Amino acid sequence: MNELQSLEDVYNKKIFRIPDYQRGYAWGEKQLIDFWDDLISLDGNRLHYTGVLSIKVVPEEKWQSWDDERWLIEKRRFFPYSIVDGQQRLTTTSIFLQCLVEAIVKLPENVGLKDDEIYLGSYNLKEIKEKFIVVSQPPLHAIKTYKFGYEVDNPSFEFLRHKVYNEPNAGKIDETFYTLNLENAKSFFQENINVILDESGTDILEELYVKLTQKFMFNLYDIGDDFDVFVAFETMNNRGKKLSDLELLKNRLIYLTSLYSDTEVKENDRNAIRKNINQAWREVYYQLGRNKLNPLNDDEFLRAHWVMYFKYSRKKGDDYIRFLLDEYFSPKKVLEKVEVKVDSLAKIKEQTEIDTDDEDEAFMDDEPIIVMTSKLQIKEINDYVLSLKSAAKHWYNTFNPEDNNDLSQKESVLLDKLNRIGIGYFRPLVMAAFCSSSVSENDRITLLNNIERFIFVVFRLSRAMSNYRNSSYFNVTRELYNGQKSVNDVLNLLKDDLKWTTQENGNYKYSYFKDYIYRKFKSGGTGFYGWNGLRYFLFEYEEELMQRRNQPKISWKYFVKSAKDKVSIEHVYPQTATADCWHIGYEDLSDERKKYYNGSLGNLLPLSSSINSSLQNDCFKVKKNVKKDDKGKVIRSGYSNGSYSEQEVAAEPQWGPEEIEKRGLKLLAFMELRWQINLGSDEDKKDLLHLLGTTGLNEN
Repeated sequence: MNELQSLEDVYNKKIFRIPDYQRGYAWGEKQLIDFWDDLISLDGNRLHYTGVLSIKVVPEEKWQSWDDERWLIEKRRFFPYSIVDGQQRLTTTSIFLQCLVEAIVKLPENVGLKDDEIYLGSYNLKEIKEKFIVVSQPPLHAIKTYKFGYEVDNPSFEFLRHKVYNEPNAGKIDETFYTLNLENAKSFFQENINVILDESGTDILEELYVKLTQKFMFNLYDIGDDFDVFVAFETMNNRGKKLSDLELLKNRLIYLTSLYSDTEVKENDRNAIRKNINQAWREVYYQLGRNKLNPLNDDEFLRAHWVMYFKYSRKKGDDYIRFLLDEYFSPKKVLEKVEVKVDSLAKIKEQTEIDTDDEDEAFMDDEPIIVMTSKLQIKEINDYVLSLKSAAKHWYNTFNPEDNNDLSQKESVLLDKLNRIGIGYFRPLVMAAFCSSSVSENDRITLLNNIERFIFVVFRLSRAMSNYRNSSYFNVTRELYNGQKSVNDVLNLLKDDLKWTTQENGNYKYSYFKDYIYRKFKSGGTGFYGWNGLRYFLFEYEEELMQRRNQPKISWKYFVKSAKDKVSIEHVYPQTATADCWHIGYEDLSDERKKYYNGSLGNLLPLSSSINSSLQNDCFKVKKNVKKDDKGKVIRSGYSNGSYSEQEVAAEPQWGPEEIEKRGLKLLAFMELRWQINLGSDEDKKDLLHLLGTTGLNEN
């Protein structure tokens, strides 16, 4: 290992490229803050050890195809290096230096000046940019060679050039989770440089530049040709921010392509599959990062695809990556050779006009041909990679169905429902239904409807454990994807797994749900208000009312429970019914009975706008109408101007026990129709609503 080198030394006569087996830029806020704090707090008279940079020289046969870099290597004798370890730190320093350059250019005294006319202390800005950022080829300066970048066509390099380094004429740039990290890093440094510039004056810019380029010290380690760079990458990147499973797998697959002998895999095939790997990971990270505000977890996607592509096991949480790296895509399976007979291939003999009676000659080609080939054939790698690539879009769509042109309107609505109710372990199965060419749109719609019903009945009503029968549905995911099972087979499985929720007479076995609600009454007195399926259920009822009137008045994004609720669930008959008007109709009830009416399903109403809790004790007639303060300002709009559910309640002349019971029965009738269950007689439903009394209930 070489002696410590400053960033100036590191960049001297070198071009750095991130190779295709590397992940993208993964640093987040924590790492950026640590980097900034190290830079700001460093005593200008001291050195700061920044870590190891492991690099490997790029062979000539590779850099000869680099159009933008070749002139700098051939004419000015620069050395091209791949970054094996340390790219996160080097990327960060590059982004910071670009932000520093931009801050210098924007200083009032530098406006309108050329780079060679601008100085940072004794440092010429043109020299700074050529040393660390970009060199253009004279005399036309049409070719720009970046000192730091990516080795292959990569959305991160396009983003780095055009969005970080500000190269014009970008065109369309694909954005991924990694490009979002690049964007965040630039915004972070721009903001913090501006703040410290305002606080400390322009001299601070030179101080920061000197600290970073001369005081941040690196161990520069040049990996020799006898060292396996892929193994080195896996080992070294166990330090720092750990590689995700998806990132490790990409490196492994590219590594495996290099292990096949030239006699088994031709070089052009090897390069084609390596290209497929890069394109697949580019697509995967594009899909995972499409929604910038809610990027998807890459390891969750990899695990879901594993469930779909391979045989599911339930050993432990990380068994999928152990299977992929240690078993299926292990180097041993490439290096281990097996005998393959090729005598089963059809023999083709060209027809001629010359006949022969020589039977020995006629059958001499029937001798079996045996060849030695890798246990893991390269085609298996390619098939897996192509499957991963095609699945990524469908995985994204399951999370983001709204306004999605890939989905039909019905598919979009049903996927939205599944996300709202909590799709749980069914997401890989749903992805497989979209990946499989044998599954039609109508089949998918039927499947999505049945999954939604299953989740509501089994988990939201019957209170099954969240992992109930999950292994069965993980296993059928692969079978559906491979065409071994049809959607009808999955529907039959769902039907069988629902049998325990139904009595022999066909009625829904509501005792599980009833006992669950009873425990809610006894523990906190909340009753149905504490049911985790309440908002979903009331929203579905609201949509049912909406369909009768054309347009919705509640959007789910305002319906979810959060600190910034736009919709709250109100007890029409208040929890603290102290006003005299609430004594009418309830005066003969005990406090215990009042609690059951208060927390009963029929008394719970979604409000279309937030309400001050101090108003919840208002009389029913007051709640129905607009309420204003002394200055005429509207405090609340009133039920009559609210959601369809509010308007339905507002149509009642009064709100007593009979109205609560009647609305509860109406809601349960909707539940029966919507989820195709039979709750029995009105007496059974009143029992479920806890309006027949409280004796004989199971508290366990």
